[in-house]
Amino acid sequence: MLNNLTDCEDGDGGANPGDGNPKESSPFINSTDSEKGKEYDGKNMALFEEEMDTSPMVSSLLSGLANYTNLPQGSREHEEAENNEGGKKKPVQAPRMGTFMGVYLPCLQNIFGVILFLRLTWVVGIAGIMESFCMVFICCSCTMLTAISMSAIATNGVVPAGGSYYMISRSLGPEFGGAVGLCFYLGTTFAGAMYILGTIEILLAYIFPAMAIFKAEDASGEAAALLNNMRVYGTCVLTCMATVVFVGVKYVNKFALVFLGCVILSILAIYAGVIKSAFDPPNFPICLLGNRTLSRHGFDVCAKLAWEGNETVTTRLWGLFCSSRFLNATCDEYFTLNNVTEIQGIPGAASGLIKENLWSSYLTKGVIVEKYGVPSIPLPEATPLNLDQPYVFSDMTSYFTLLVGIYFPSVTGIMAGSNRSGDLRDAQKSIPTGTILAIATTSAVYISSVVLFGACIEGVVLRDKFGEAVNGNLVVGTLAWPSPWVIVIGSFFSTCGAGLQSLTGAPRLLQAISRDGIVPFLRVFGHGKANGEPTWALLLTACICEIGILIASLDEVAPILSMFFLMCYMFVNLACAVQTLLRTPNWRPRFRYYHWTLSFLGMSLCLALMFICSWYYALVAMLIAGLIYKYIEYRGAEKEWGDGIRGLSLSAARYALLRLEEGPPHTKNWRPQLLVLVRVDQDQNVVHPQLLSLTSQLKAGKGLTIVGSVLEGTFLDNHPQAQRAEESIRRLMEAEKVKGFCQVVISSNLRDGVSHLIQSGGLGGLQHNTVLVGWPRNWRQKEDHQTWRNFIELVRETTAGHLALLVTKNVSMFPGNPERFSEGSIDVWWIVHDGGMLMLLPFLLKHHKVWRKCKMRIFTVAQMDDNSIQMKKDLTTFLYHLRITAEVEVVEMHESDISAYTYEKTLVMEQRSQILKQMHLTKNEREREIQSITDESRGSIRRKNPANTRLRLNVPEESAGDSEEKPEEEVQLIHDQSAPSFPSSSPSPGEEPEGGEAAPEKVHLTWTKDKVVAEKNKGPSPVSSEGIKDFFSMKPEWENLNQSNVRRMHTAVRLNEAIVKKSQDAKLVLLNMPGPPRNRKGDENYMEFLEVLTEHLDRVMLVRGGGREVITIYS
Repeated sequence: MLNNLTDCEDGDGGANPGDGNPKESSPFINSTDSEKGKEYDGKNMALFEEEMDTSPMVSSLLSGLANYTNLPQGSREHEEAENNEGGKKKPVQAPRMGTFMGVYLPCLQNIFGVILFLRLTWVVGIAGIMESFCMVFICCSCTMLTAISMSAIATNGVVPAGGSYYMISRSLGPEFGGAVGLCFYLGTTFAGAMYILGTIEILLAYIFPAMAIFKAEDASGEAAALLNNMRVYGTCVLTCMATVVFVGVKYVNKFALVFLGCVILSILAIYAGVIKSAFDPPNFPICLLGNRTLSRHGFDVCAKLAWEGNETVTTRLWGLFCSSRFLNATCDEYFTLNNVTEIQGIPGAASGLIKENLWSSYLTKGVIVEKYGVPSIPLPEATPLNLDQPYVFSDMTSYFTLLVGIYFPSVTGIMAGSNRSGDLRDAQKSIPTGTILAIATTSAVYISSVVLFGACIEGVVLRDKFGEAVNGNLVVGTLAWPSPWVIVIGSFFSTCGAGLQSLTGAPRLLQAISRDGIVPFLRVFGHGKANGEPTWALLLTACICEIGILIASLDEVAPILSMFFLMCYMFVNLACAVQTLLRTPNWRPRFRYYHWTLSFLGMSLCLALMFICSWYYALVAMLIAGLIYKYIEYRGAEKEWGDGIRGLSLSAARYALLRLEEGPPHTKNWRPQLLVLVRVDQDQNVVHPQLLSLTSQLKAGKGLTIVGSVLEGTFLDNHPQAQRAEESIRRLMEAEKVKGFCQVVISSNLRDGVSHLIQSGGLGGLQHNTVLVGWPRNWRQKEDHQTWRNFIELVRETTAGHLALLVTKNVSMFPGNPERFSEGSIDVWWIVHDGGMLMLLPFLLKHHKVWRKCKMRIFTVAQMDDNSIQMKKDLTTFLYHLRITAEVEVVEMHESDISAYTYEKTLVMEQRSQILKQMHLTKNEREREIQSITDESRGSIRRKNPANTRLRLNVPEESAGDSEEKPEEEVQLIHDQSAPSFPSSSPSPGEEPEGGEAAPEKVHLTWTKDKVVAEKNKGPSPVSSEGIKDFFSMKPEWENLNQSNVRRMHTAVRLNEAIVKKSQDAKLVLLNMPGPPRNRKGDENYMEFLEVLTEHLDRVMLVRGGGREVITIYS
């Protein structure tokens, strides 16, 4: 038995996909195949030797944990490929990087970037020290709070390569992980474009201005020429960088420290310049005309006139504002009215300049940069500006939210440490420490830079974005010591390095997402070179990066990547908050200095910053993330990563279930919550898939749907069959678009299994209120006698449980979801009030495209004493208040004599009932009933004797003497005489005929009540032996039939005639289902009544209400 059990487990569980991520090695149970087959040796643990096949010993587990290595994604497959080729396995070196080299320095390199050198001085000049301080503080607080949340997630287990994507996807699920991972990828890609644009700006504006290909003919065309130069050179630099990354990442990594050294050296040069400026300010004079700042490109001397010898001559500045170089030339009015002055651009830290730069000076596009507090004679407001004059103009309209979007990329890059988790000696200690220290360092640098820039540099120079007033120098370079070239060269190499790092990291992030398989259309980007390099992902990254290059403006690209980074940081905070609030057992981070309120504050801050930077960019970014989320949800591979969203869904479901327990739903909220009972064949396939099609048409994805089935046997023996049946039902549910649950029950018999499903289906307040089942087609067959007993018990149980019951007859003729009815009707035969189920069901069906074009007709039956005209008016008014559109018709059924056809039907039914009793009774019941059946048989024989004048065809009641045993031969004789099948009613359309016998013809013979009474009072009369026929062929004595059965059969026949006459061509007929008899002796007669009621109809749904109102006229 142990061997069999082991074989079964190995065969069934050997290919367990786990969480769907084969890239993650695991040292836990069943992690390696090498341990399988090892026989247990020793007697100390003999008690557990049966578990050794599936559960390793603790020593093996600890050994696996100690030897656990986490290779970056893309490297493991390459290593396995080399091993498969026969090469010797290279020993994996243990990671040696500590906190400083592995986390702190990479974070510094990624955080410090182009914005610090190219835009921070301009931000301070425009926003002022106070608003700039607030801006830097908000952005740095956002990243610090995110770092705290990230540290908690990163220390809650091992984080493989993939960094933020891995953390978010494993914490919030594949949908959020894929959406945010792709947003982070786009942000990293656009960051590469921003760094390349910064590189080109430094190159063309500060190093080699003569390299410009496009040159402006006048001042108005300078901006367009600059953008075109950025596009051309940016594309060239992007191509070179992508080639370097393609050739080998190792070269990028080797120069990483060089690039980082350039950044640190540049920052130290700035601080050194600040200290030197306190006692020896550098000489960078600024020329002002009135209070307007002049650009130094077209002149050298800051004066209108100059002395050469003993005569006064005009300067080059005069020629820029006047029509000629002569003193009597016509000059610009403002030039004539105002004097030219020269001030120091870098007064130094001890100059008291900080007071002037404390507040903001926002500018609109095309406005001249002016120094406040300098006297000037203004021109009339209507005087137009000449853009060709050598002023420093504002190139864009500035406001606080724009500056936030431009500045925020300078604080990104905090994920660099978590991305290197596989290379760290102790990742769970290094990541929090290194990341938080790096953010603290960079925040201190940024905040101090804001204050120092405002204290040392003149305001007009700060507001001069491209340094035109300081001879075209980089503004921050003018403050540096020993030379501005330290900053220019250092920033150039640092932006180059940052661009290479972005082009290196982004393709690997895309490769990690692609190899997870959650986004099907990205799977091609998971492939690469033989060494695991993501070739296709690099190509896509370069193409997306080219989009940013074509935008060509650093100030336009920065807000775009701010959106994507902020969204990523927001979901990191959300992941930490969700995990903390849910208190999942696996949430045990080593980093203890976190709280859900901090994560929630960080998430709120990120969301606020998104809309502060640019509300329309924020909406576009959220729309992109939402589309990716929905795509992964509907088309992506299903993954089970134990994410927090699953736990959140569980908590929300628990809360909702507890709320539902407070009371039953209001009538306005009532909808059929279906328990669909289906039957599976020997191959565990659903016998009637049309039931699920009808379920889909009825539910349209709303409410609860449980598809249940019952297998006979024991749970231990039939559990694999039950699993296969569940898979088969789930596949069919998915194909029919039925959103719900599947439940397969194994029971010793079908009767108990169905009862268990009805009683235990659902959970708490989310339970079914309606049972949908198919009509038992072959209930008349001898070998299927238990089917109709189970069906009637099902009807009784649903009635006792106050559940509605829907029975579909001829279910194989019901339409599938692809079918469409272009015309026709849904006919409702409303006989008795059932709470409104008959009204609600066709209304729900007409919402589906299969039944949408069918009209609804309602028939009701008027008795002798009813006013049919008034009934029609009342029903029309009732439907109007229900807001249901339908045709109304009242069918009058007057009292009439019971036809001979009805008596024939009743006789055949009772004869069949008696034979079924004889053939299918249990042994004890057979012993009790055998005497009465024998007496009846003898009575039919004694009719040849004139003394016997009665033929008892009705079922005799049991008596104390019926238990007398009879000889076996007599029982066999009774069985042989009763064996021929009696004529039965013709089978309904779509069902197989039973026995191949035709239905008896109707006898147009009418019996009134008087005749029946007179026949009963006749008393015994002699019957000649020649006139007596055989038991099965002679004309029965109809007056001896059970009159209750005759009345019921009469109702069924009359109703069926009316329904067939009116609804023969209807696409669907719904009618009230009569209740089962209280006396269980007439159960088989009940099935016959339903057969007669629904014969000659194609599609029928018998409806039985649950005992409550389900539709209301009130709003």
